[in-house]
Amino acid sequence: MLDDRPLLQDHPRALRLSLILWALGGFLFVALAVPSLADMVQTVDDWVYELAVDLENDVVVAVAKALDLIGSTWVTAPIMVIVAVVLVVLRRWHGLAFWVLAMAVSQFLIGPMKLLYERERPPMPLVETTSFSFPSGHAVAGAAIAVSLVIVFVPSGPRRRNLEMLAAAFAVLMALSRVYLRAHWLSDAAAGAALGVAVAIGAAALIHIIDNLRNRA
Repeated sequence: MLDDRPLLQDHPRALRLSLILWALGGFLFVALAVPSLADMVQTVDDWVYELAVDLENDVVVAVAKALDLIGSTWVTAPIMVIVAVVLVVLRRWHGLAFWVLAMAVSQFLIGPMKLLYERERPPMPLVETTSFSFPSGHAVAGAAIAVSLVIVFVPSGPRRRNLEMLAAAFAVLMALSRVYLRAHWLSDAAAGAALGVAVAIGAAALIHIIDNLRNRA
């Protein structure tokens, strides 16, 4: 199962980081399910929403709308399929297992979780929205795909570290763009970005753990 390009240089450290991000995203999942905590979260969300309205700018809106397109299913779904096909062609079975796992879990965190929470969207969005609000699908998918692309295609080393930072910055930017466009509350976007990155890093660490167990058997 293991190919000649390990996904992670230090998978125990990656697993710890993934668990921290899962805890952060999980806290918001729990908080929105508890009425008293949900009210506190909504207070912060309302303040950030009003700030986004006050800071509306045509140029920034245009950039955010471009990110809206990039993070849409019309773009992300083909990327998921194309990368899987490329990994098959390259016979990167280790990377393929990671990619399929990361993409499958990230998609589960979008549709089913939205239906579970049925949270209403913010009023007066600047882009067309569908379904419910929590968590942000754009934030989850954007973060998971960006980080996973780096993990699966860039060997460990200084270049990967730089690209990992760039992928993390993209995840944050995608999340903030959803709030700026009033398509999501801040908590939707924060949970989505945290869990998207957590899924990518955690899936890579899990593949390493499974492979190590198989080698010891």
